[in-house]
Amino acid sequence: MCWSLISEKFVTQKSFVGLLLFAWATTLPAADQTPLAIIPVPQQVERPAGSFQLTPATRIYAAPELRETGEFIAAQLRSATGYSLKVETSSDARRADLNAIILTTTSTNTQLGAEGYELTVAAHSVVICAPTTAGIFYGGQTLRQLLPPEIFSTNQVSGVNWQMPAVHIADWPRFSWRGQMLDVSRHFYTKAEVETLLDLMALHKLNVFHWHLVDNQGWRIEIKKYPRLTQVGAWRKGIGWGLDPKASTAYRADGQYGGFYTQTDIRDVVAYATARHITIVPEIELPGHSAAALLAYPQFADYPGTNHPANYMVYDPANPEMFHFLEDVLTEIFALFPGKYIHIGGDEVAKTDWKNSPACQALMRREHLKNEEELQSWFIRQIATWVSAQGKTLVGWSEILQGGLAPDAVVMDWIGGGKEAAEAGHDVVMTPLTHCYLNYYQSTNFAAEPRAPLKHYIPLAKVYAFDPIPAGLPAAFQSHVLGAQGCLWTEWIASFPHAEYMLFPRLCALSEVVWSAKASRDWPDFQRRLAVHLVRLDELGVNHHP
Repeated sequence: MCWSLISEKFVTQKSFVGLLLFAWATTLPAADQTPLAIIPVPQQVERPAGSFQLTPATRIYAAPELRETGEFIAAQLRSATGYSLKVETSSDARRADLNAIILTTTSTNTQLGAEGYELTVAAHSVVICAPTTAGIFYGGQTLRQLLPPEIFSTNQVSGVNWQMPAVHIADWPRFSWRGQMLDVSRHFYTKAEVETLLDLMALHKLNVFHWHLVDNQGWRIEIKKYPRLTQVGAWRKGIGWGLDPKASTAYRADGQYGGFYTQTDIRDVVAYATARHITIVPEIELPGHSAAALLAYPQFADYPGTNHPANYMVYDPANPEMFHFLEDVLTEIFALFPGKYIHIGGDEVAKTDWKNSPACQALMRREHLKNEEELQSWFIRQIATWVSAQGKTLVGWSEILQGGLAPDAVVMDWIGGGKEAAEAGHDVVMTPLTHCYLNYYQSTNFAAEPRAPLKHYIPLAKVYAFDPIPAGLPAAFQSHVLGAQGCLWTEWIASFPHAEYMLFPRLCALSEVVWSAKASRDWPDFQRRLAVHLVRLDELGVNHHP
């Protein structure tokens, strides 16, 4: 039942809430106060006496608009239990005396927000109620964590008592942007591997997948108007970074290393994410980190010579056709990704070519730009204006602040600037490399760990201690902090099991940072819950750090 909805009116109407109150008061067995192990920890938890027994006869009753979510929950419970729970579409909520899981958006507490939910487990029923389908979905993820860890097994398990304790949970997220970035440019991950990551994100109530599709080392998305982007830009001679060639299987028949996603692949992944209430934010890097594109179409670079260092190749802002090229590319990108945001990078732009380009210097004089930083800002503003006209919002790394920030742009803070951007009225996503770069070492025993950049060390406890609200940001501007995300840069991560090892359990800690109340942060309690949660990850076959 939704406790926030209990009222004389409900009881008088003999709604399912009132019936469940009566059933709970008269039929509950003895209390089981075994501590819960839910990650991320819910906002509010009440522990009455009793339990609910999941059986093959359990039914899922879902309002018509929740039928798909009901089928999703049934499928998640089926793998380990073997129970083919019947899902019935029903607006009749009078199921409190039945062996039932009830999903409803009727008469719920709107103060829960767009993603909040209430979950009530009683002797004869489990009720998930929420204002939206997203909340129902997240309630379903919590429901799984109330069952024994074996519920996460990908194979049927025998001899397990599928019982969950009586509980009432009222839960909602602290932040609206709860993300994880995956770099597929340095090393390519298959569609199935990306979908596995989306499943793991959904389990932890993360809702933004930042897909780094483009960088110097690879262009990973099919653009039909410019086929050379994948014909040339998706492949290189070897695995790179001094890694063992056997560390990856992303080779084609001629030995070239890489890969890309067709537009059909992209649509499949977008649909997969949408079913899990995850928005995908694609990243198409510009004006730097663009060698893969510029080697395929060198006419859009300042210095296209083959002897020019690839890492220094940048788009030529003095070439109007270059902007037409980017608009064509982004038009196809927008047709594939229905979300609000497009990430354009904007970081670590090598400006030597602009300094040495007579055309760029002439452009700077015409536009009254003092330096190359202002030229970069001018470049980004041209893109941002066009992006805004298409109904999208531009996101860029910290460096888009250099030379002046484009109107309405969102800053993704990795090296600073988030506080200043928020105070200027811009939305911000926090992902500082000091706490959120999950490709860094997890322990100081560097010799025993997989290779990582520069011996940077971000232990689990440091991730858990992170607060996305920048220090000193006045309360009046804190609403501009949309949230935070983890980043996994993959220079030295050539396989998906290795990626999982770097992400987990640190992504578990970050999920609590962005979902749960800051006041609920309790490191010893998190460690206790994590011990159970790691068993769940084991059941799922996730390769995680010890």
